[in-house]
Amino acid sequence: MTAPGAGTPAAQPSSTPEPPDGGSFLLRAHVLDGDDLRRAFTRIAHEIVERNHGAAHVVLVGLYTRGLAVAERLAAVIEQVEGVDVPVGALDVAFYRDDIGLRPIQPLGPTEVPVDLTDKTVVLVDDVLFTGRTVRAALDAITELGRPRAVQLAVMVDRAHRELPIRADYVGKNLPTKLAEDVRVRLAEVDGEDGIEIWGPPPEEVR
Repeated sequence: MTAPGAGTPAAQPSSTPEPPDGGSFLLRAHVLDGDDLRRAFTRIAHEIVERNHGAAHVVLVGLYTRGLAVAERLAAVIEQVEGVDVPVGALDVAFYRDDIGLRPIQPLGPTEVPVDLTDKTVVLVDDVLFTGRTVRAALDAITELGRPRAVQLAVMVDRAHRELPIRADYVGKNLPTKLAEDVRVRLAEVDGEDGIEIWGPPPEEVR
């Protein structure tokens, strides 16, 4: 099933944007390494199965770019745990954002969901939950793909600073941050390595 805006994948940045100055940010901290991430994936996958009394009616929908990689990993763990092949879809919210008209639309990839979402439990998956505006756009996009029984949200990092009343159901790491900082989830499928890092401006730029 394909939604409006599907097309050839473009360059695929993180949902956590690069700093506006093009790269003067400095690495502040390594928060989680590859083993830590593996444990977080395992825990979230178990939580999804437990909350939904199995995974027979669960569909994972990853938000480009790293959310899709996270969704695929969660599906692999659920298959190991439950023996259920959970469908994984990909969602591009570029055409549903509330800042259309304020900046150019930049599609990240085709929206593709392999099953009808009607009466399914859809778990939206992203790498970082920040203001909540990307998730709001994803909820709008999902309504064009069916009428799910329920929609849940799984993220690897919740870094706070919400601008909308949106809360994650499954969180790999709650990570309090300063607004000026940048949280980067590194995944081998996209970045060649696993880990979570905090980046920030040089001390002289901090106000």
